[in-house]
Amino acid sequence: MDYWSKSRSVFFKCHRSHLREEPFVGQSDEDQNTDNEICTIVSRKFDSGGENSASRCGSDETEETLTVDDILETIGFGKFHWKLSFLVGFAWTGEAMEMMILSILGPQLHCEWRLPSYKMAVILSVVFLGMVMSAPGWGYVSDNYGRRVCLIICISWILFYGLLSTFSPGYGWLLVLRGLVGIGIGGNSQSTILYSEFLSFKKRGTCIIMMSFFWSGGAVFIVFIALWVMPTFGWRWLLGVSTLPLAIFVCFTFWLPESPRFDLLTGNTERAMVTLQRVARENGKTMPQGKVIAHKQKDRGQIKDLFSPEYRRTTLLLWFIWFAIAFCYYGIVFLTTELFQSGDSCEASQGANLEPSCSLECNYLTSTDYNDLLWTTFAEIPGVFGALLMVERIGRKKSLALCFFMFSLFILPLYACIGRIPLTIFIFIARAFITGGYQVVNLYTPEVFPTENRALAMGTCSSMAKVGSLISPFVSQVMIRKSIYLTLSVFCGCSLLAVFMPLILPSETLGKRLQESSLNKEAGVQTTAMSQTHHRLTKRSKNN
Repeated sequence: MDYWSKSRSVFFKCHRSHLREEPFVGQSDEDQNTDNEICTIVSRKFDSGGENSASRCGSDETEETLTVDDILETIGFGKFHWKLSFLVGFAWTGEAMEMMILSILGPQLHCEWRLPSYKMAVILSVVFLGMVMSAPGWGYVSDNYGRRVCLIICISWILFYGLLSTFSPGYGWLLVLRGLVGIGIGGNSQSTILYSEFLSFKKRGTCIIMMSFFWSGGAVFIVFIALWVMPTFGWRWLLGVSTLPLAIFVCFTFWLPESPRFDLLTGNTERAMVTLQRVARENGKTMPQGKVIAHKQKDRGQIKDLFSPEYRRTTLLLWFIWFAIAFCYYGIVFLTTELFQSGDSCEASQGANLEPSCSLECNYLTSTDYNDLLWTTFAEIPGVFGALLMVERIGRKKSLALCFFMFSLFILPLYACIGRIPLTIFIFIARAFITGGYQVVNLYTPEVFPTENRALAMGTCSSMAKVGSLISPFVSQVMIRKSIYLTLSVFCGCSLLAVFMPLILPSETLGKRLQESSLNKEAGVQTTAMSQTHHRLTKRSKNN
């Protein structure tokens, strides 16, 4: 591409950052000083519609240059990252509990409030509807006002309306309050953005996939709690207990820092360096010295940037992948309780056409149902392990395609008349693979977009996922009353179609650094040069 034809100019704007924090135990004052030069690449737009990039630097050209990835790679993964992992993990656990509770809540309300099947599906779908409407908005907030601000607001929102849901006097109030909970959940995907922007490119894949254990733990925990709470205290207490991880997160938000990548992008270089120094201090490492490259972007979080020639294909393909994976994931989750209540797939297929004759007939989930639901929910854990093994070996794209294919393969036996035990086994395996796929796409999406619109991209992808989630209850809980074979065909067909989509994505992100700005190439920032700089810094750090 001929970049000179775009009438762009590049010059560096540098200043030296001298930062000092309060003394802390174990190090002297001198150890806390940083002496880093910040070279900012500024992007602004003119009235003519053209875009101009400017950078200014007055330092020695031979001085070593650093990116945020170089600094984070030198600092390494340590105590700070463990704290961040657990704090963000509580947000993931809370979201998983709020989502998985829907599969338990439906049968209970069907019996207690005498709700027909379509009203049960509406209760599930209204949560996803709130997520669809809010996710892009949360992405805009995150890209323009900060990841930390966005995450704190949305988790507090979920906690508040989640607690209010426990006092719902009737069906209408429950719909409204769960819809408001869904609006908050739509922003929880920003926790992935915040977490990923504190990780070096070598640790990013492993760490984000490992964080999925918090989601899996939340899914397992809510089923285990339901087994104990539902028969004695009822669904209102279960809704209240599900907000506990969110309450823990809110209590410790005073510790949560803003992403240094976001601060550098918005020109808040002093705070970015303070944050990086804090990470180094808590990890027991020394901040590397050199010229830090920062991309200051004035126009961030714009939807049109997702459809630029560079990202249009990626955006559209990821939208479908997110839709398909959420549709299949929540489909198998909601389908599980339906099949377990039927006894086996044979009874489900034979009795499907009989249900409309008595749409208010209900069956409470028994202890056997909860136990089997718990076992199938445990499939989340091997699914995460599988994703962890695949993404660092065969890459993100092939891992996604494999997960979709294996999910389709293990849905096929459900067409046959099989008993309860084989039914549980096949659902377990299918859910493990679709869970693994969910974690892979959750990793790939923030890697492929630059910092300036990463949160918006994640928000729009999450919104498309919730469209799939919104539709899935009507397929798994309403369509199944007409034909279980048609229901299985819809899920299987969607998954098979999605097998090919990851393979035609333009780029593989395995082993690549996070892109700070779409102007990276135009600014002449060379990854190979940065890697050589990092190698020298790492070697010097080891010698010291």
